[in-house]
Amino acid sequence: VQLVESGGGLVQTGGSLRLSCVASGRTFSDYTMGWFRQAPGKEREFVAAVSWGGGSTSYADSVKGRFTISRDNAKNTVYLQMNSLKPEDTARYYCASRFRPYTIAVPATQYDYWGQGTQVTVSS
Repeated sequence: VQLVESGGGLVQTGGSLRLSCVASGRTFSDYTMGWFRQAPGKEREFVAAVSWGGGSTSYADSVKGRFTISRDNAKNTVYLQMNSLKPEDTARYYCASRFRPYTIAVPATQYDYWGQGTQVTVSS
């Protein structure tokens, strides 16, 4: 599976961005998709995930109510709508895929494939 993220950029505090991740190579609908982020000097952290069936989503506490993950299986794409952005959201954002896990709570180490990431910078 190849994953290609896009949609990052520079935005002011309170602004919005929508990240996209296009997958190719395998049956997209068989994969739980996650978004992670990593800021300089920090560990990669979970942001959000959507189950392979599409019926479940999960969010980090820090983004609940501001970010929304969704998927369009017809387009092999997962999205991350980010609203009310804060400077602490500044990071490189990565999408990842995991083949049919038993739970949506999949740690980063158990994701099978990763994209190269897209940079999000929120200015104060």
